[in-house]
Amino acid sequence: MIRARVEGNVVSTMCHETMRGWRLLICQPIDEEDRDLGQPVMAIDPQGAGVGSTIVITTDGKGVREFLGIDKTPIRNMILAIEDE
Repeated sequence: MIRARVEGNVVSTMCHETMRGWRLLICQPIDEEDRDLGQPVMAIDPQGAGVGSTIVITTDGKGVREFLGIDKTPIRNMILAIEDE
């Protein structure tokens, strides 16, 4: 799992069919002191996180596929939780 900050929304005119209907967010991984770690990642958002929210992301593709009920999808990252402030 990765702790991250929501940086923005992903907008696309075309996407893989398994991504339709899901909100996609750009998420910047951060450390315990909220400093950036590495490159941003894209994640689906079933939790309703907003820009600036601190979140927890799973990178477990198998878990995401089970959640979606789809065997084959390019989605590997999903927001699991939004941290309280």
